[in-house]
Amino acid sequence: METIVAIATAPGRGGVGVVRLSGDTSTDIATKICGKLPPARYAQFSHFRDEAGEIIDSGIILYFPDPASFTGEDVIELQGHGSPIVLDRLCQRAISLGARMARPGEFSERAFLNNKMDLAQAEAVADLIDSSTEQAARSAMRSLQGVFSDRIDSLLQKLTELRMFVEASIDFSDEEIDFLAEAAVDKQLQALLVVLDGIQASAQQGRLLRDGISIVLAGQPNAGKSSLHNQLAGHDAAIVTDIAGTTRDVLREQIHLGGLPLRISDTAGLHDSPDEVEAEGIRRTQSEIAQADHILMVMDDSKGNNAEDAAILASLPTHIPLTLIRNKADKTGHKVELVTENGQQVIYMSAKTGEGMDLLESYLCESVGYHPHDEGVFIARRRHLDAIARARIAIEAGYDCLTGMGAGELLAEELRQAQQALGEITGTFTNEDLLDKIFSSFCIGK
Repeated sequence: METIVAIATAPGRGGVGVVRLSGDTSTDIATKICGKLPPARYAQFSHFRDEAGEIIDSGIILYFPDPASFTGEDVIELQGHGSPIVLDRLCQRAISLGARMARPGEFSERAFLNNKMDLAQAEAVADLIDSSTEQAARSAMRSLQGVFSDRIDSLLQKLTELRMFVEASIDFSDEEIDFLAEAAVDKQLQALLVVLDGIQASAQQGRLLRDGISIVLAGQPNAGKSSLHNQLAGHDAAIVTDIAGTTRDVLREQIHLGGLPLRISDTAGLHDSPDEVEAEGIRRTQSEIAQADHILMVMDDSKGNNAEDAAILASLPTHIPLTLIRNKADKTGHKVELVTENGQQVIYMSAKTGEGMDLLESYLCESVGYHPHDEGVFIARRRHLDAIARARIAIEAGYDCLTGMGAGELLAEELRQAQQALGEITGTFTNEDLLDKIFSSFCIGK
């Protein structure tokens, strides 16, 4: 492959900056820049020179020969001072010697193509870099070490063995022995579904750790949305006054609950307003609500049930999970609690005093199925959950074909579909468009 080069450290100034090369001519390029190569995997001090022999920078050169490198190719790392100008000059020097700038994620892509890691592990590299909590970082490292891939590969092996047996049994369809019934294939399919459920549960936890959830605070003006926002944020992020309509724009805050990333959006109060600025704030509120994972409808419990709250509730999307927050328990004297009223989850609390915040926070984690201390979790993405869901549908369809019609041929085809879906997770079955989409989201230099 062509030799690629990129700055591997984060943009901006720093004490140390790293330029990485990978490819067949990386050693030749490094020799012309540094004069000589160090022994493999030994750090060597060197001057980095331009075409005229002028010193661009001084630092450390490292050489990782193929195949024992991150990409599986010859890799060179030049570690100098973290000046963007200096690092760019080093890249331009490498380009003048035949390298080209790497695309985002191209180093990891080459590692995948050279069988240094599978696709789930490659994605875990980016997820580890982007981790926003300690739990997310731990889960990403488990995926990078192959925990997720091993579970998928084990399931794929069982699917392959069962599919081979089913297809071989089809060849003996004229025999008196019913091979599919004798081997209790239906029980094996049920066992596969149990294993798949376990993987799905861990993957869902990992997806929550990676993506978090988006929560929108909605309700009438002066219901206590901003006070609740400040309680969740842990500081005075929003202005709180007794004047209705203080919040006119969407105010966002990123927080963590037991390692679960939450994006909290405080919004303008929903009501009819002739004020042009308020009307724009309300329009933005409605747009934010439409994109939420969960809505907290904040209501002033001291006003009791009223037509305005009822109208807002009727206008909210029915497909988005909703929790009612009966606020201002400090005024009403209502017991702080979580109850079910008319089939709706309701939390009585006080955003002003903070009473009920522990209840709300634990409820939010439980409502999305997040378990803070689950050490078996690996990081996962929405595409992984989609692939697992498609595999489950195929296995269930195969089970129905076997038990309902005794159709071994259809069962074999459904097992093949399940194999293909799971194979997309690790890259056993993939296509160029999927790879481009995945690796284009990586940072340059990784």
